[in-house]
Formats: sequence, structure tokens, C-alpha cells
Amino acid sequence: MTAPSLEGNQSRPTAPELVLRLDGRDVPARELVGGKAHGIARMRGNGLRTPPAFVVGIEACQRYFAEGDALIDDIWDQVMDGIAWLEAETGHTFGGGPEIPLLVSVRSGAARSMPGMMDTILNLGINDRTREQLAALVGAEFATDTQRRFRELYGAVVGLGDRLPPADPREQLRAAIKAVFDSWNSPRATAYRSHHAITDLHGTAVTVQAMAFGNLDDQSGTGVLFSRNPLTGAAEAFGEWLPRGQGEDVVSGRFDPLPLSALAAQMPTVHAELLSAARELERQNTDVQDIEFTVESGALYLLQTRNAKRSAHAAVRFAVALQEEGLIDTREALRRVSTAHVCAVLEPTLAPETRKSAELLASGLPACPGIAQGVVVTDSDEAQDAADEGVDAVLVRETTSPDDVSGMIAAVGVVTELGGSTSHAAVVSRELHRPCVVGCGSGTLTGLAGREITVDGGSGEIFAGRLPLTALSEDSDADLAKLLEWAGAASDIAVHRPDAVPEGILTARVVDHTDPSTVAAALAAGHKHLICEHPLPVLLTIGR
Repeated sequence: MTAPSLEGNQSRPTAPELVLRLDGRDVPARELVGGKAHGIARMRGNGLRTPPAFVVGIEACQRYFAEGDALIDDIWDQVMDGIAWLEAETGHTFGGGPEIPLLVSVRSGAARSMPGMMDTILNLGINDRTREQLAALVGAEFATDTQRRFRELYGAVVGLGDRLPPADPREQLRAAIKAVFDSWNSPRATAYRSHHAITDLHGTAVTVQAMAFGNLDDQSGTGVLFSRNPLTGAAEAFGEWLPRGQGEDVVSGRFDPLPLSALAAQMPTVHAELLSAARELERQNTDVQDIEFTVESGALYLLQTRNAKRSAHAAVRFAVALQEEGLIDTREALRRVSTAHVCAVLEPTLAPETRKSAELLASGLPACPGIAQGVVVTDSDEAQDAADEGVDAVLVRETTSPDDVSGMIAAVGVVTELGGSTSHAAVVSRELHRPCVVGCGSGTLTGLAGREITVDGGSGEIFAGRLPLTALSEDSDADLAKLLEWAGAASDIAVHRPDAVPEGILTARVVDHTDPSTVAAALAAGHKHLICEHPLPVLLTIGR
């Protein structure tokens, strides 16, 4: 029996077929296999260089929670068939042998992207024997580094304490699949779903993919590319590159990666190939893409693609730009902008004269636009305690990890000493719409605990005290104005600013753009004219 291919437009796998090859012959639904596996299948189907992979579907996760190890026993032959297919595709051998050893990544993937919320293991399959084989083939430094990486990540995810991973790669894989399933119910994943009111997801898939090694040599590395800037919404590609690194190095925030221009200077052909792939994936998905990639000895491998998490400012700009470029229609552009996005863009900002006279405490890389003001706390528990007491707190740390998600949700802003614009702190802050500055420099934030600060996530600056802010309107932003025009044309309800109510309007209800219940009450009462300082959020609420 072989792991089944994805043939036809099946809505769900038959009960025994819970492990699927991602061979690109068909693209399975996200609801079946999660977003990561869906993206891999799409890339392989379009001829993009992607390491071969198979997926243990979301239904298996649901059964695992009910059946435990019995489910793993039931699917194990299918998992081994998937491994045999990876061996055939790569010419490498899982567990050692006369050929090159096959190492794999084991990664989570829900139907909806939850960046950094669940677990990943890289370099699985290495043991003392395969380390020696790799050392003989490509050098002891690479082999030793790869085993060290595996032991550290595997131990943290599986929970080994001071024990070493099992030597048998099959035992490693079995425990890894269980650990990824279990991470669905981790405190950070649970907190994330609660914050976003996600109630329609019921588990994660597990994607097993042949490794591409960014730590192999000087012509290797890893990076993250956004097809457009997820901070500002600008149309140029945006990302980071870490020579001789692996994917977790970039997202962890423990390292300061280089801009993509460094990859262009080092390997211009690879850089051009990457940008071409990003444009094609954006066109196919009709949305801005977040692409994880590895370069191994000068060869580009695309590991995953997904719709990019974005700041509120970028969400507004992307929606208008993609409509004007013909990738989406006006209705879809309005659907992609939420009232929360618009309210965030309309938040007061720092006037130039205020910025000029303020005391600058530190500066780093802008990671999510917006202004945050509050007292500095240095761990997630403090941030949650402050929120419980009604105190605005800014979470300031050397870097953040998935365990800090609850604190990031509780905080009004996030600042880190290390990491780049695609680090965990940056990506999660954009998803939460928390103003964020990263990479301020090691030690630069020492001594700020307990002080009140103002964080400008758009400029990357941290100022002393609570600075006065200046209000904005839809007219101050061309993209907001365009959305307002579209939303007004699509609605049979008129929303007027207080100073612009047309003559002859005898009855109109005043509503609060931050409180949808006031809008619902006005509509229920039959009002066709509403009055609000900011009409666009109200029109978007009506359009929902």
C-alpha cells in the first residue's frame, strides 16, 4: 500500500486514508490538510522547487484527541509509506544506510494560519550514525551543528528534560507527530484562538517534509519573503535573509538577519528567482504572500507560502492596490478590510513638532505601525497582571517566543532588543495589531522597567513619557478615502460626518464607529441616515 495521491476533487479523504502525498497532482482543501500542506501542494503543482512532503490530515488530529496512541498505531503504515515516498523522491534513506541520510521537518498546520502558536521540529532522523555519515559526506561542522539543532528543538518540543532523543528515527517521528498534535491545546495556541474568537477550527495537520539545509555551506541560508511590505503596504518585496541559518533562526528573533538586498548581492540569480516565484504565487492566490525559503548550496527551495499577516495600514493599502491592479474586485477589497483595521489606522499619531522635541530612549526596526503608550513591563505575566488592573503596559523583552503570546495580547505594544522584521515578535504583533519595534540592540532597553514610554511602531522609535497625539480622518489617507467612496456606493445607508449632514435630512441617528451595537440599533429602528465622525468603519460594519 502506498500513501494515496490527491486525485480528483474529493471533499475529504476516506476514513483510512489520513496520510496524503503532497505531489502537486491536485491541491487539497485547507480544511483537510491545513494551510501549510495546501501551499506546498500548490507550489509543487506549479513546478516551483519545493522539497517533497506528505501530510497527516486534520481528521487524524481530531481522532488522536479521542483515541490517543491507538490512532498513531492505525496510521503508522501510512506514515511509513509516506517516508518511503520521500526516500524515492530524494534518493536519501531515512534512518541511515549506504545512501545519503534523509532528514525531515515535522511541522504543524491548521486550516487558518496561527503563526508561531504550535510546534515545529527540524532535522528529524539524525542520530550518531547518520551524523557520522553526514560528516563523511559534507563535513563534521555541518553534521555536528545539525545534530545539535535537532537535539535542542526536539527536546524542547517533545519534553525530554535532560535525556537525549531516541536513536531510532521512527521513534523520533512518532513522538514528534504526537507532540505537534498536542501543541494544538498548548496555552499559547488556546490563548490565540480565544483572542481571535476562533471557534470553527478543531485541530492541526502535521506536515512531514524533506529537509533543505540552509546551514550547509557559505552558499546556503534561510529567509522569509513577503511579496509586498506587510508593515506599510508598499508594493515592493520585503524580507530578511540569514546566511548559514535554518528557518527557526529567523522567526525565533534570537538572531539579527540581513535585508534581502544582501541575498541579491551574494546570489543575484537566486534573488531574481525568488522574486519571480513571489509574484507568481501572489497572482495565483490573489493576495500578498508570506514565503519561507531556504537556499542550499546555491539552489533555492520554497518551503511554504501563505497569505501574509499584515498591519492595519498595510491591509488598507493592499486592498486598494490589488483592486486597482485587477486581482480582486471592489466587493472583495471591502471584505478584506475590517472595521478594526480602519480604527487602527485612524488612531491618533505623533505630530512632527512633538516628535522633534521628545526624548528619544531607543530606536530599532519598525515592525507594526501605530502608537502605544504605557508603563514598561519585562515579562508576560506582568503584562497580564497590568491589563487585569486596567493599566496600559508595553511588553519590553530581549526577544519574544510563542510562550509570550498571552502577554503580547495583554500589552498595548511590544519592543524587543533582538530580532528582525520577520521575527516572532514582529509577525505576531502585526496579527494582533500591536505597535511593535524590534532589534533595538542588545542591552539598549535595560533600566526601562516601570517607566512610561511612547512607542512609534511606524518609525521604530521609543520616547520617554506619554506624548500628546494628533487625530486623523479618512480624508488624510488616500486609500481610506478610496475605500470610503467604494463603501458608500455599495450601501443603501448614508453615513455623514457631523459637519456634513445634507440639508433636508430630518431624522438621522448618531452612532459610535467603535461600537457596532449602536449601528445595529440604528438599523433596527429603520434609520437610513447615520451620523458619525468616522463614516468608513460604520459602512464596513453595515456591509458585513
